[in-house]
Amino acid sequence: MTEPHTEVNVALDTGVLRLRVREARYSLQDLCGFAARDNPKRGFLFVSKVLGKHWPARPSQMQALHRYLAGRLELGPGPWLCLAMAETATGLGQGVFEALLERAPEAEALFVHSTRYHLAERPRLAFQEPHCHAPEQWLYEPLEPELRARFLGARELILIDDEISTGTTFCNLIAAYQRRNPQLQRVHCVAITDFSGAAAAANWSQRLGVPISTEAALEADLAFTPAERALGSPPPAAVGDNRRRPEQLAQHDSGRLGMATRLKLPEADVQRLAQDLAPGARVLVLGTGEYMHLAFRLGLELEARGLEVRVQASTRSPIRLGADIQRRLVFQDNYGEGIPNYLYNVDPAAYERIILCHETPVEDLSELLHCLGAASMTYRHPEPVVPHPPGRINV
Repeated sequence: MTEPHTEVNVALDTGVLRLRVREARYSLQDLCGFAARDNPKRGFLFVSKVLGKHWPARPSQMQALHRYLAGRLELGPGPWLCLAMAETATGLGQGVFEALLERAPEAEALFVHSTRYHLAERPRLAFQEPHCHAPEQWLYEPLEPELRARFLGARELILIDDEISTGTTFCNLIAAYQRRNPQLQRVHCVAITDFSGAAAAANWSQRLGVPISTEAALEADLAFTPAERALGSPPPAAVGDNRRRPEQLAQHDSGRLGMATRLKLPEADVQRLAQDLAPGARVLVLGTGEYMHLAFRLGLELEARGLEVRVQASTRSPIRLGADIQRRLVFQDNYGEGIPNYLYNVDPAAYERIILCHETPVEDLSELLHCLGAASMTYRHPEPVVPHPPGRINV
């Protein structure tokens, strides 16, 4: 446990990051590390150890955090609307949502996550995440009447992200949502780490005219001093041509279009994915971009069978090597956007099996699968397990 008032100075290529812990339920060292990035708006990145994004994470530890954060919330009778931020917190948000359903199975609740993918002819809210490489985001309204009613009539809004810094993104989203639902009564901002300041929530409440609270595993103050000539060459584009084919995106097991129940995994699929592995075998379960939660849920099932499991997802975010980013695989994205994607801190040779969970067609994964090597296979829920590429692994 990190003691309150602990101060940490982190020297990065892009500047010096200073943290002063105000309150901690988890230790800073257990929650995150740090890295530099070539972004003139923000030259640093928190590298979470419990998120499953930029660092391989144990699924049981991820679930424990989801349950902890859900347990901090005091909610009224509903409806509840849980909104998670793309791309980094889509899995975290769905995990917290499912933890809420564990506590209240009959709750009138809905989970939706924002997205950077344009879906034609879908009603949506647009908002900005200003400090990000890809700042424009959309939030789609469900088409199913019951889910749409929950989306438009929620009394309590639960916003979930991996971290809160200035709170600008949350405020942008709250304001956009209030225009669709003026009956909103209360907002809860949930994150792993909160760097917004002790008075931030009260200021947001006054600005937006609705009670707002924050919940996090660790609260701290931060300051960043950029280095002179800190930026290197401009990073590759993080926004592509945004031309999605309908078959590329999950329709029924992704929060992008709204979910009101826990994700269900076929037991037969789990058994096939675990076959021929001895107890304690090292397994990596990977998601792709925003499509993270399936990998986490599958990782939990495999860990419960005695395997040594880690969970992670690829990302469009370019991060510098160094500090807590020690490895980087680069490959073309599997959504046809024509932009590089990345996988950080993964050594494929360290795992006996790598299971790639995806929503896009399998032929779009060829470059990533080449990077992962002979131990890789694919899983597209709810379709059957497919060994891939041919001749690499036969299970």
